[in-house]
Amino acid sequence: MLVLASQSPRRAEILRNAGISFAVRTAEVDETPLEGERPEEYVQRLAWEKACAVGAEPGETVLGADTTVVLDGEMLGKPVDEADARRMLRLLSGRRHEVMTGIAILRDGRECVRTWAATSVWFATLSELEIAAYVASGEPMDKAGAYAIQGLASKYIEKLEGSYFNVVGLPVSLVYRYLHR
Repeated sequence: MLVLASQSPRRAEILRNAGISFAVRTAEVDETPLEGERPEEYVQRLAWEKACAVGAEPGETVLGADTTVVLDGEMLGKPVDEADARRMLRLLSGRRHEVMTGIAILRDGRECVRTWAATSVWFATLSELEIAAYVASGEPMDKAGAYAIQGLASKYIEKLEGSYFNVVGLPVSLVYRYLHR
C-alpha cells in the first residue's frame, strides 16, 4: 500500500491519473528553510520530514514530496498575501526559473529514496494588468512561486525543459521508477 504524505490535491490527481493506487495521510511540518540551505537540500529535507511524520504500518510505502520555485538562487515558496504574489510574478515575468521537487520514499520505515528533480520554465513578460487579474483570481495563493502551470497561468508559459508534472508538484515518472525498484 502506497501512502501519499501530502495534502496537495495536485499530487493526488497526478498519482490517480497515472493509475497508481494510494491513500493520503498528512502531518504538519515546519517549512521554514534552514540558514544556508540550498533549494535542492530544502525540498529533499521537507519531502523526508513529511514522509517520516505520517508514520507507516508494516508493509506500507510512504511517499513525501515538496516543491519550490527558484529564481537566481532565491526560493519562492507560497505567497503570504496578494502583494507577495504580485512581487513573485513580477520577478518571474519574462524570465527563466527552475522548479524543484524533492521526493522521499520509505518502505517499512526505512529510507529507500531521497532525491529531487528540476524543470526549467520560461515565463512570458506580464503586464501589471495581467498580474493584477491573475492574483485577483485567487489561484496563486497556495502555489509555490505564485502560479499554477496547469491552471490560468498556462497561457503565460512559453517553454519548458524537463517534466511538466514536476512543475505541477510531482515528477511522476521518477516516482514510478523508484516505486518499482
